[in-house]
Amino acid sequence: MNYLKTTSIEKGSAVQLAYQDYGQGQPIILIHGWPLSHAMWEHQVPFLVNAGYRVITYDRRGFGDSSKPWNGYTYNDLAKDVNDLIEDLELDNVILAGFSMGGGEVARYIGKYGTKRIAKAVLISSVVPFMLETDDNPNAVDISVFEGMKEGIAKDRPAFFKDFGKNFVNLEKNKDSVSQAQVDYNWYVACSASRKATLDCVDAFGKTDFRADCKKFDVPTLIVHGDDDAIVPVEVSGKKAAEIIKGAQFEVLKGAPHGVTFTHHQELNSILEKFIGD
Repeated sequence: MNYLKTTSIEKGSAVQLAYQDYGQGQPIILIHGWPLSHAMWEHQVPFLVNAGYRVITYDRRGFGDSSKPWNGYTYNDLAKDVNDLIEDLELDNVILAGFSMGGGEVARYIGKYGTKRIAKAVLISSVVPFMLETDDNPNAVDISVFEGMKEGIAKDRPAFFKDFGKNFVNLEKNKDSVSQAQVDYNWYVACSASRKATLDCVDAFGKTDFRADCKKFDVPTLIVHGDDDAIVPVEVSGKKAAEIIKGAQFEVLKGAPHGVTFTHHQELNSILEKFIGD
């Protein structure tokens, strides 16, 4: 495991991001979803490395093996971490891919820092463009859902993640494609994250508006979403993102849940390889 000292400082020390860097070739950065870590990309990393790419995964601050500061969980902070990683590793021609909450980092990075270093963007089961239902964002998610999530986490975080993990992969429907052991491992990863980070990030992914960021996308963009996503419904996110991002390629995985990296990894990997290679 490698560690990057970001430009963010808390109590006199830099926030450190744990990252892994494998392979050679065009760099691909994979940004994990909430409340997991880089470990969620287990089916994608070897596939992409063997396909001839340099694959970089990292743990978002507050999660996995990265620092767990008390503050700094807005998307502006998180996009700054992405920028620090890209600059520190001197990366160019990057394929920037984000899953679920990680899609927000892709969008905010492009919104703040542009695409000078970015070749392509990928949004998988992403929260982009705007999850929260408002007067100008109808047919979205009521704020009570996010407040309920925070209440559940605050009351009994392990119990909340146990149920969340099953819904993440629609376990009852996908027992042939994902094991109970994998769901149990995801629970362990989730519980290893900072309590403060898991709570603050609900506000971040639930209430951040990325619509203006999406309008700044000027690189080829792939959007992949399952039509049976019980966590981030495709009608709220993937479909709307495809309408805003000019020229986006929108792929809907039939019968797929939120956690497509686990249940539909072969189909997802095939779509990624074709998009990246075109």
